[in-house]
Amino acid sequence: MEISVWDLIIIGVYLIVMVLVGVYSVKRIRNTGDYYVAGRSFGPLVLMATVCATIIGGSGLMGRAGVAYSDGFKAILTALPYLLGMFIFSGFAGKISDLGMKYNLTSIPDLFDRRFGKAAKLILSVLIAFAMIGTVASQVTATATIIKMLGGAVGISYEAGALIACIVFMVYTATSGLFGVVYTDVLQFYMLLIFVYILIPAAALLYVGGFGNFVQNLDPALATPYVDGSILGDIVTYLVFTMAGAEMWQRAFAAKDRKAAKKGMFLGTAVYGVTIVLVYFMGVVGRQILGDDVLAQFGSTDAVVPALAIKILPMGLTGLALAGVLSVIMSTADSYLLVSVQTCVHDIGKTVSPKMTEKTEILLSRIFAIILPLTALVIALYIQNAYNILMFAWSFYAAAAGIPAFAALFWKKATNAGIIAAMVSGFAVCVGWKLAGEPLGLGSAVPGTLACGIALVAVSLATCRKHPSVFLKAEKQS
Repeated sequence: MEISVWDLIIIGVYLIVMVLVGVYSVKRIRNTGDYYVAGRSFGPLVLMATVCATIIGGSGLMGRAGVAYSDGFKAILTALPYLLGMFIFSGFAGKISDLGMKYNLTSIPDLFDRRFGKAAKLILSVLIAFAMIGTVASQVTATATIIKMLGGAVGISYEAGALIACIVFMVYTATSGLFGVVYTDVLQFYMLLIFVYILIPAAALLYVGGFGNFVQNLDPALATPYVDGSILGDIVTYLVFTMAGAEMWQRAFAAKDRKAAKKGMFLGTAVYGVTIVLVYFMGVVGRQILGDDVLAQFGSTDAVVPALAIKILPMGLTGLALAGVLSVIMSTADSYLLVSVQTCVHDIGKTVSPKMTEKTEILLSRIFAIILPLTALVIALYIQNAYNILMFAWSFYAAAAGIPAFAALFWKKATNAGIIAAMVSGFAVCVGWKLAGEPLGLGSAVPGTLACGIALVAVSLATCRKHPSVFLKAEKQS
């Protein structure tokens, strides 16, 4: 497969524009509130775009299309729980926004600090940093896969492509914080809708001779629903992860008011719901158009969507489509990178060194926005599959943090000891189950989440009378 020079120019111009948007947004950063939650200024339409763009991501598009290409309906079954979880999250996003404004909270660890103390905050922060860097790595992997495909034309390897991705992520996240992240997300949202979710499926249908021919040639194995232990683990991971998705909590804190938070989250989730079917279609139609050798030819099934674009689109449109795919990847990478930076500097660093000035915090945030992508780069070079990296990182975090995050908002009897026991138990059981080879073929998030919930309830009920949470004490005093 070859791509024209004009298509490469289009992709290059797009990457430069993304960097310039980030650099331009730097003038809006006056304090840490601007850097982390953009001054709590976003309305519902901006939130819709950034929420949807963040959800989809390289693993959500390229990784899930690769799953559809190889395993068919698994791509649908593992996407629906995340959709359901995000609709549930939309329902209480307004409460998160209210708490953020009332107590000047900018992250989940800030809430845990208010309710359960610094120990719980630090444990959660470490879990978030681990999950977020893993997610950034999955986006680096997806980007590098695309650039590797272009390597035949310009001589760039997978490793060089991964490094280029990291540099672009670094520049506009380090300079502009959430302002740059969100406003690039808005541009990326429209790019991916027009040039990926409309253009590629429409061109693919024309290429195979219409919907009737597509259905007639569809392999029944790719359209048959089934559930096994691995899929069940992914389902639980996605559903529980949405309760504690640090990037979505950050978006809720950044909303200008309660109504904007709820409406923006709901609209963004609804648009994502439509894309689930389109991603599945691109994966299975890619099987018809590209054949069975995508893995052998490109080294990963992540390549199915960009390979499809190169195969079926004319010059110019190919470049726009690939720029749209890059939009998907970068809109997620920058979001998770910013959360990981905030976690390391604000939630961990400032907790350990409470006298840190705001100027120093912003400076360190920009430094960590350069350091952390290099960590993600190492992971991406080691595990060259976006979906596998994502599920590895998310399963541990979901098992340890999902239920505690929900309890922090809604369960008054949750205590410091109960939350810590829950997070430690969920993480330990998840890791142990994974190291044991996932007995019965059951994904590690399932036993990990069960252990987390049991520990939370048992320990909290045993300690709630003598040791109520810090947040509840504050509420009574006020």
